[in-house]
Amino acid sequence: MSTIAAISTAQGVGGIGVIRISGEDSFKIADKIFVPFVGERGKCLQNLGGYRAKYGTILHENELIDDAVVLVFRAPHSYTGEDVVEISCHGGLYITKRVLRAVLEAGATLAEPGEFTKRAFLNGKMDLSQAEAVMDLISAKSRRANQIAFGMREGKSSKKIAQIKEELLEISAGLSVWADYPEEDIPQVDENVLKNGVQKICERLHGMIDNYDTFKSIKEGVKTAIVGRPNVGKSTLMNFLSDSQKSIVTDIPGTTRDAIEETVMIGDIPVLLIDTAGIRETSDKVEKIGVEKAKKQINESEITLFMIDASSPLCEDDRELLKSLDASKTVILLNKCDLGMQIDARELSTFENRIVELSALKGQGIEKLKEIIENIIGFSNFDPSDAVISNERQLMALKKATEILEDIINQLNLGITLDAVTVLMQDALSIFMEFTGENVSEAVVNKVFSKFCVGK
Repeated sequence: MSTIAAISTAQGVGGIGVIRISGEDSFKIADKIFVPFVGERGKCLQNLGGYRAKYGTILHENELIDDAVVLVFRAPHSYTGEDVVEISCHGGLYITKRVLRAVLEAGATLAEPGEFTKRAFLNGKMDLSQAEAVMDLISAKSRRANQIAFGMREGKSSKKIAQIKEELLEISAGLSVWADYPEEDIPQVDENVLKNGVQKICERLHGMIDNYDTFKSIKEGVKTAIVGRPNVGKSTLMNFLSDSQKSIVTDIPGTTRDAIEETVMIGDIPVLLIDTAGIRETSDKVEKIGVEKAKKQINESEITLFMIDASSPLCEDDRELLKSLDASKTVILLNKCDLGMQIDARELSTFENRIVELSALKGQGIEKLKEIIENIIGFSNFDPSDAVISNERQLMALKKATEILEDIINQLNLGITLDAVTVLMQDALSIFMEFTGENVSEAVVNKVFSKFCVGK
């Protein structure tokens, strides 16, 4: 394979910029542009041991352009499994691009998105699900998301799938031996034992599948709309949770005309908060557009925070909006509770344990709100130490494998022959091998790594 190079740090001004080179000619190429302050020039890096660094300058077009520390990794003990050089220079936009240009002109090829990690996969440094976890690790927005992604990168999910695969292989091998050597004195396959074994595997797979939506919420955030009639305190809550004056707060009804978005952390969950226009009947053309947008946000949100002014009884606008809300994803916020409660709780009985007495101005009730949001997304029953799947490819693979295994149980109940069971077992095993990348098409591999950034 060709020797590739790219800028591995974020595109922007920073203290340090890193240019990564990987391939059999990495050391030769880097030697062409690197002048060490101490030691021989020409084959300095080629003669340097792995995990060693040299300090010097970068030469391009007969001009010394920056000081740099160059770090050498020798195959196979590197990220990609190949010879790797990492050049750490100053992190200016011009400097990093100039150093990269020098590397490319010295013989390297510009890396494609995700090509370093793709080579790590192809060279056996990680399986496909571990490679996918790299992007989850990079994009983690919280401590919990970081912990889960790191566990996947270390192979927690891969090991669970490998264990399941080994169990299926053992079952399949037993079936094959029994079917292929009928004249031998081999014990009859016990169908009840077979069904119980497959059923237990299905239960473990269902656990991984059920955890997917929760991890997706932890990883990507939960779209949450704050709705209610004008002047109930929606913008005040938005400002409190975002710790900024994101929304305009006045005592004039209808101040918020458009949806205002901000991502905030509520516990370990990133929440995309959307402050919407107050919902009420209005003749104001602009405000009416805002009201329609607010109703659209209710439909599109994963969680709806319906805010009510608890210092006065429910009005007809509140009651009409309550009727339109999906109780399974709605939290009732009784705001201004510090001014005295005037709400008749019987009118909110549909929402049972999803009612929070709140003071958005003083921050009262936020812990209860966090607890309810965690319950809605399933976080309270989520075990972050368990194996987790992180994307649609993995989800669809496990769903398909589970369907096949459940079909085996159903077919056995209908009297299917064990020969046919062996064929279905092989289909399930093929899916697990695709999950980890042991048996996967080039098109799938290319699709996975095309989602990566250049330089990773």
